[in-house]
Amino acid sequence: MKKSTHRIFRFFIRLILRIIARVEVAGFENMPAGGFVIAANHIGRLDAALAYFVLDRSDIIMVVAEKYEKYAIFRWLVRLTNGMFVDRYNADIHAIRETLRRLQQGQVFTITPEGTRSSSGNLIEAKPGAIYLAWKAGVPVLPVALTGTEDVVVVDRLKHFKRLDVRIVAGKPFTLPSVKGKDRDAAMLKYTDEVMCRIAALLPAERRGVYAEHPRLKELLKTQVS
Repeated sequence: MKKSTHRIFRFFIRLILRIIARVEVAGFENMPAGGFVIAANHIGRLDAALAYFVLDRSDIIMVVAEKYEKYAIFRWLVRLTNGMFVDRYNADIHAIRETLRRLQQGQVFTITPEGTRSSSGNLIEAKPGAIYLAWKAGVPVLPVALTGTEDVVVVDRLKHFKRLDVRIVAGKPFTLPSVKGKDRDAAMLKYTDEVMCRIAALLPAERRGVYAEHPRLKELLKTQVS
């Protein structure tokens, strides 16, 4: 996206969000320079806009599920943001290569490891595919926790002319280690749990879902307390 176009697009995103929501942002002083991956939980359709609210960058890699390609508004948005449609159910080699190329050029990629919106607003089991891209590119991962953008909450509050209460919290960035040996699949599962537990640690206890009792999460929470 050209910088001038990005400024205009970001201005309208921020304007709309400020009208419909009170947005609290925390932890982004930890944001790394250069290329990195933002890994966030996914609770509503509004989530994608939050990257443009938080980041003052014109090189955000926007990836949209293939099911939205049939809608003209989404095709227009993808062209405007220099984004990509991606096949969620098959190995989309073109999208993978293009994302890796952009990451290695220093761009920012936002992923939702769960792969789909959580209808309950609580964490659901993540898929390792998105984490593979962060590992392959060798760039830092910034865990981010979102609350207040659940579709049902958004519809209900806006229907009653009430502003949303949205919170965006970033943790500390970290880099996934290289894989030794041949058991890459097992390593990707472990790394996926690591990312999700770091997101869970930033969420309220009642939102940690399937990761609430994960041993790694308990380790992270102990570190926070100490």
